[in-house]
Amino acid sequence: MQEIIFGLIVSLDVAALYLLIPNVTSRFFLSMWTAILHMIFPIIGFSVGNWMLHLLAQWSNIVSSCLLFFIGLQFIVSSKNPYFSIPIGLLAITSSLDTFSVSISFGMLNLQKYYFIASAGIWAFILSYTALYLAKSGISIKSTPLKWIAGISLITISVYTLWEQ
Repeated sequence: MQEIIFGLIVSLDVAALYLLIPNVTSRFFLSMWTAILHMIFPIIGFSVGNWMLHLLAQWSNIVSSCLLFFIGLQFIVSSKNPYFSIPIGLLAITSSLDTFSVSISFGMLNLQKYYFIASAGIWAFILSYTALYLAKSGISIKSTPLKWIAGISLITISVYTLWEQ
């Protein structure tokens, strides 16, 4: 169950980002591309995380907690400057890269990778398509609270992980 919630959390930043882009012509394809990237990067991240788990068995909880904490902090800090000019395809890649680093942490924690990968992909598609649709329709929703929620959630997970050690 926690993998599904984590999949939702790492997809919130995509929704926050895509709410700022009203003029996307191929919302379905961008959402699908984002969902695929939200599944590819965790596969790589879980592999690296499992490798690091064997390499750094004693330090894995501390390292994963630090990674999650700083990713969460980056979400919060990035909510202060949401304006950018980046090609849409590259935007999908950069907005999905956080799933790589988060999945390294999850790989080190031995979470169920297939649940997380499926959850991240499904949530990324649903949230990105919804955000792009809302941005196109002119409905104004602030993206900053979504980034704050995702950031605080990851920081909370990192503290919990460190506490459980």
